[in-house]
Order: sequence, then C-alpha cells, then structure tokens
Amino acid sequence: MATNFRNFIAGKWVAPSTGQYFENRNPADTTDLIGCFPDSGAEDVEAAVRSAREGFRSWSRTPAPVRGDVLRRVGDLLTARKAEIAEAMTREMGKVVAETGGDVQEGIDTAYYAATEGRRLFGHVVPSELRSKWAMSMRRPIGVAGLITPFNFPLAIPTWKTFPALLCGNSVILKPSEDVPHTCTILVEILLEAGLPPEVIQLVHGRGETVGKALVEHPGVPLISFTGSTATGSLIGETCGRMHKRLSLEMGGKNAMLVMDDADLDLALEGVLWGAFGTTGQRCTATSRLVLHRKIHDKFVARVAEAAEKLRLGDGRSPKVDVGPLIHEAAREKVERYVEVGHEQGAELVTGGSRPKGARTAKGWFFQPTIFTNVKQGSRLEQEEIFGPVLSVVRVNSFEEAVEVNNGVKYGLSSSLYTRDVNLAFRALESLDNGITYVNAPTIGAEAHMPFGGVKATGNGHREGGWEVYEFYSETKVGYVDYSGRLQRAQIDAVDL
Repeated sequence: MATNFRNFIAGKWVAPSTGQYFENRNPADTTDLIGCFPDSGAEDVEAAVRSAREGFRSWSRTPAPVRGDVLRRVGDLLTARKAEIAEAMTREMGKVVAETGGDVQEGIDTAYYAATEGRRLFGHVVPSELRSKWAMSMRRPIGVAGLITPFNFPLAIPTWKTFPALLCGNSVILKPSEDVPHTCTILVEILLEAGLPPEVIQLVHGRGETVGKALVEHPGVPLISFTGSTATGSLIGETCGRMHKRLSLEMGGKNAMLVMDDADLDLALEGVLWGAFGTTGQRCTATSRLVLHRKIHDKFVARVAEAAEKLRLGDGRSPKVDVGPLIHEAAREKVERYVEVGHEQGAELVTGGSRPKGARTAKGWFFQPTIFTNVKQGSRLEQEEIFGPVLSVVRVNSFEEAVEVNNGVKYGLSSSLYTRDVNLAFRALESLDNGITYVNAPTIGAEAHMPFGGVKATGNGHREGGWEVYEFYSETKVGYVDYSGRLQRAQIDAVDL
C-alpha cells in the first residue's frame, strides 16, 4: 500500500483539508510508486499563513547570527545524508545520480553561505549633513515569504529561496512542484532536526492552480518568489503588482553556446553535450542553441552527433546511464511536437527525434538526444523554450552575427562563448544580452556565492543566490539620531553651517 505523505502546517504533519492526494511516480519506471501527496486547497494555505505569521513574530526577533547557526546545522545534516538524498531525488525526478548529488551539494553550499551572512547583514553608517546627528540604515525582515519551486532542481532551488528568506528573519511557506514533492518533505524534516522553530516553516503540497494561486493571492503573504515558466510568471506578476507584493521571478531561457573557428573543439564538445543533454535538457540554463562559425560547422556537428548517439539512456541510479527520462508524459509529448515543428520549418534532423526502443526505457518517459541543423534564425525551433533534449544548430559567418543570434530571442538567462581570443571573450561579456555569460564553459553551472538570474522575459530584475538575494528578502530601514538638543531642519539648516 502506498504511503500517504502530509503537509507540515502549524508545527504538525497534517492531512490536507480536501482529503485528496495525488501520486508521485518514478519517471524512469512509472510502475514504481513513491507515494501519495496532499492535493491541498485554499484552506490549507490559510492555515499555513496563520501559523507562519505567528512564527514570524518570534523568528524576526531572533538574532541573525543565531538564525545562521540553524542553517549551518542544516548544511551539516545535508552533508551527512548527501548520498541518500541524491538517490531519492533521482528516483523522484529522473536525472542521473551524479547530477542529483550536485543538486544536494548546491544546497549544502547555500546553507553554509547563508550561515555566514548571519554576521554580514550589513547596513550603512554615513556622515550626516548636520552636526551632532547620526545617519544609518539597517536590514529588517519583511514577513511571510511564499516560495514556489520547480521540478528540475528539487533541492537546490528550494534552498536558494528558503535559506536566504529564513536568514533574513522571514517565515516561509514552501510550495514545491507537484512533480517532486518528496524531496521538499525531506528538506523540511532536516530544517526541523536542525532546530528551526516549527511555525517558521510551512510545507503545503498541491497544484499550482490551487495552492500556488491561493498563496500568491493571499494578503498575508507580502513576499513571493517563483521559479517556473514565463507564462505562469507573468500571471503571478500581474497579481503581485496589483497587491503591491515584493516579487522575484526566475523564468525561461533559450540559451546559446557560441563556438568560434579558433575554439578548442574537444573542450567545446564536452561542454555542449553536458549543456544540452544534462538533466535531459530540463534546465532553464540548458544549451538549447548551438551557434557555430561556418569554418568549423560541418566538422563539429558530426562530432556532436556521433557523441550524442553514444549517450546511454535509462534509470539515473545506474552508474552506466548518462541521460535520464523527462519528468512526465506531457513533457515528452511537448518535445515530440517540437520535432514535428522542426521538420515543418525545414530544419534537418541529424540524430535522435524519437522515443528510444528497448526494455531499459520502456517504462519511462524517455526521449533520444536530438540535434537539428539548418535551423533558421527566427524559426520556432530557434526561438521557443522546449525544455527537453533538443539542440538547434545555427550557422553563422562571424562573431558579430553570433552575438546577433544570441540576442535575438525574448529570453536572456545564460550564454557561453568558446574561443582562444581574449579580446572576443571580453567583447562577449559586454555584448551578449544575458544575465550570465560563460567563457569556454557551457551555459550551466551556478555557484552559491554568485547572483543567478536573467534579463528580458527571463526575470524581473531580482537575482537568486549570492549577496543580492539577501537584499530581496529584507527591507532597508533608515534611522536618524539627533543628539544636538535643538531642532535641525535638514537641508534648510544645513546651508547655514
């Protein structure tokens, strides 16, 4: 019999008010049922908000270094359980266990980085324009943070949001993707074991159109952070704008890897395979477009295709597997539709383009690593986010044309350039219209102490990670102390001094 998992609300593991559950199955083997998770409703969100507001009252008054100590213990616990969590995460979302191990490590790094920020939530002390007056600013928490996370990084992205929010003194309501509910259940268990006060963290499982919507629309949640599709993010943005909520959006990408004719092609080959087909292409930073200088185009395409055909598909828990499944049937059907679009728009299928055959992949949502050439700038295959193992190759005649192709999409998350020319490298950093640019590395690879995010339709100006995220999860409070013993009227009196 399947295990019925629960929400964590008001300090207890509780069943959903709806009495309804949804199944969570292994995408590599859909006969493997992980468990049933709450299909919660607005009443569960209401209860979570009430509890989180109580938790905020005490947690916001807890010294920031003490809050950091809790997160340091979280890092220790994640480290001790890294292999176990990686195995469970691969079973839940499919990517190979080496990648889920990296996912856990991101959580560990984020925990330890957040712990140090507990002693670094700096404000500023500046000279006043008046005598005997002190002018300063400080950070203060905002309130209840509603965090909505996607399926592709089941631990890393929830920690990117949860740990800074908690460190800054906010309480948290975590709504994970319904495709990966188990990993966030483990995360909340670890937070509690580390000593986080129970009412400071709430976990509400459910669907975006019910739980996510209720969380975004609740007047008691002044802070929302969302990672997911641009379409959904736009709807959330409309609501939060109308309700004057603070909002961080991290959405889609159509990332390009630019390979010049002087590039180290061995290095570029490794980069594009990892960037395009790691996590089965289900990354917002995935290398979706390969922009090749005409002088190396044919030779490099042949090498990429040959290597892609050797990638082994299967259950990511096997050390012999390179590429796991897509997250669910709808994701695979979307990839298949884009393969049809590629054919219709005159692109040339070089390899892949269909479901694999064989017993090893028969029970899961697998799709072959796929490469199209002759992809025209402006075509749907070149413009639209697919979120699967499909690589679109675009031929260019120059670096300038490559920059034009990179910048010619509505997204602006990540880009990369392979070249031996240091001048081109710095020109790329300046001219590629993305939040992140890599030189001689693929389009993926965030580090916990660096800001992460994009421009244009990828985001709304905020960043995950690094030092900038702590500015999002806290507000600036300005204080003046006048110890002159007389009325000083700022600029009116300052001119007389």
